[in-house]
Amino acid sequence: MALLTPLFAFLYHLPQVYKWLLKPYYIASLFMSVAFLLVRKTPGICEHLSTQREDGNPCDFDWREVEILMFLSAIVMMKNRRAITVEQHVGNIILFSKVANVILFFRLDIRMGLLYLTLCIVFLMTCKPPLYMGPEYIKYFSDKTIDEELERDSRVTWIVEFFANWSPECQSFASVYADLSLKYNCAGLKFGKVDIGRYSEVSKKYKVSTSPLSKQLPSLVLFQGGKEVMRRPQVDKKGRAVSWSFTEENIIREFNLNELYQKSKKLSKSRGERSEKPKEPEADTQEAVKESKKDK
Repeated sequence: MALLTPLFAFLYHLPQVYKWLLKPYYIASLFMSVAFLLVRKTPGICEHLSTQREDGNPCDFDWREVEILMFLSAIVMMKNRRAITVEQHVGNIILFSKVANVILFFRLDIRMGLLYLTLCIVFLMTCKPPLYMGPEYIKYFSDKTIDEELERDSRVTWIVEFFANWSPECQSFASVYADLSLKYNCAGLKFGKVDIGRYSEVSKKYKVSTSPLSKQLPSLVLFQGGKEVMRRPQVDKKGRAVSWSFTEENIIREFNLNELYQKSKKLSKSRGERSEKPKEPEADTQEAVKESKKDK
């Protein structure tokens, strides 16, 4: 049963995986991830490569290359144990596959290693993973609107994600946060996001560091009456985030979303409002995300 559960989960998400892999970013990443395999196995090319195999066959992996691949495979498995979404699983596989390619190419020929490393750097600077643009009930704040919205109505509870578009963790968390907004949004419980990679003043005011070393991205903060009540992850005295997994289950439990939702629905009834059906992101929301991506 332990083996069947991951298999069923993979099959369930298979159409979504295919949809991601057909995007240019993932197609290019896939080719870069298998670059060494293609070079080592392609007839006409592999014959000119050096090898440490006893049989002298240059078109097959030698024992050291197999060791490197097995070691990095073990690291991927350990890393994926904490992955939340399929995107994170795929991202980890691609990342460590590129690391393996760099090591293998440098071991084979320093010129090939430098060429592959240069391609990786160019790819990293010019290509970014696609942003999530699915259905959501999320208000995107700017540095000029966040304070006004949080203080507009003291009866409204806000859950705000502080994120940066360049952060892989934020990109992977986007779909999880969108799903939560669809399930729990109502008149008295709202969801917001602010790009602190773009609005540094907001980062300083709400004390959310954008440094990769701090591991504070993404940060979820609960506001009631315009004031912060709690946040995850918590931050220690050294300014580093306490390890916390951004799964849907953890967020629902830690932020008491079920209880907050039931209380907030009473506010909806008192206002005579009805819950709206899930809809695609509004035009201004999409535009805010696109502008944030362009500013990087």
